[in-house]
Amino acid sequence: MGSVIEVKELTKRFGNFTAVDRISFDVKEGEIFGFLGANGAGKTTAIQMLCGISKPSGGTGRVAGYDINKESERIKRNIGYMSQRFSLYEDLRVWENIRLFGGIYGLPEKMIAEKTNELLERLDFESERNTMVKSLPLGWKQKLAFSVAIFHEPKIVFLDEPTGGVDPAMRRQFWEMIYDAAERGITVFVTTHYMDEAEYCDRVSIMVDGRIDALDTPKELRRIHNAASMDEVFTRLARQAKRVE
Repeated sequence: MGSVIEVKELTKRFGNFTAVDRISFDVKEGEIFGFLGANGAGKTTAIQMLCGISKPSGGTGRVAGYDINKESERIKRNIGYMSQRFSLYEDLRVWENIRLFGGIYGLPEKMIAEKTNELLERLDFESERNTMVKSLPLGWKQKLAFSVAIFHEPKIVFLDEPTGGVDPAMRRQFWEMIYDAAERGITVFVTTHYMDEAEYCDRVSIMVDGRIDALDTPKELRRIHNAASMDEVFTRLARQAKRVE
């Protein structure tokens, strides 16, 4: 499997403050990659560079085959993105959201119509087709938002704390959708504050003060740190942070 993300010495400075400090890593096709860090660690800034939203101050990187320094618009067209804070238009109906994002991703009208019907059936949302998104339960919104984010079958989808505030049962359903996407070859790059979810990832990186202090499989990270859980690993590393958000 090839790499869909390749980063070397990636850096972001704001004046005298270094938010991301020369990080290097790669992510393989179809991998579920956990990108963890406490508030202020620099992970959000790193994701913005990977998504083509923010220009690096230094270093190199490629996402979905495109240079993050020179081809940010191409990157945006070849990735999916879902945030806990904003992913859907609340004042549009379910089908209108799907159609809108299909258009944004440049899919033909006929394909959008066909894929919309398929998606509603797969989610068991046929009866909610004309429901305003703001009326949906949070867990349903998140399932729809994820489905919309991968509607155009991107090489990689970035999920920024996608299950925040969702009950455990719905979180399990959401992760079943993540596994299904990965099996179809979509790479999943996910941030989460739930350490039990970190256990579900193929590999996990942990940022502290702008640097990646750990990167390996959950099993190996537990072994290296002689820890019983990823929560214990994360807590030990996060306590070493010197800066605050």
